[in-house]
Amino acid sequence: MSNRAVIKTDRAPAAIGSYSQAIKVDNTIYLSGQIPLDPQSMEIVSQNFDEQARQVFKNLAAVCEASNGSLAHLVKLNLYLTDLSYFSAVNTVMAEFFEEPYPARAAVGVRELPRGALIEAEGVMVI
Repeated sequence: MSNRAVIKTDRAPAAIGSYSQAIKVDNTIYLSGQIPLDPQSMEIVSQNFDEQARQVFKNLAAVCEASNGSLAHLVKLNLYLTDLSYFSAVNTVMAEFFEEPYPARAAVGVRELPRGALIEAEGVMVI
């Protein structure tokens, strides 16, 4: 696949497994899941859900920017929450980072996430 490019930035956490931060094919970028790791320390930023959600969106934004885009270019966003009671809180935090038209979105309850994170997000961006 000659039009495939790996996207990487040190402004988002380094991959902690056998995956890339994002892959670009033509004008579509597939973003890997981001958990609330501080990119420098590689530690979870807080045990507070809102702070974790903000860090996740900051990490996603950094990967979007490394792809010559922004969060506004996300067309699909998948959220994974360890507790669906955070649903309204994630909507509030998302409003700090996104404007209408919002991306299509799924919010899925999961049993656990890497490193004890409360939230993970991944998506698809078109530039």
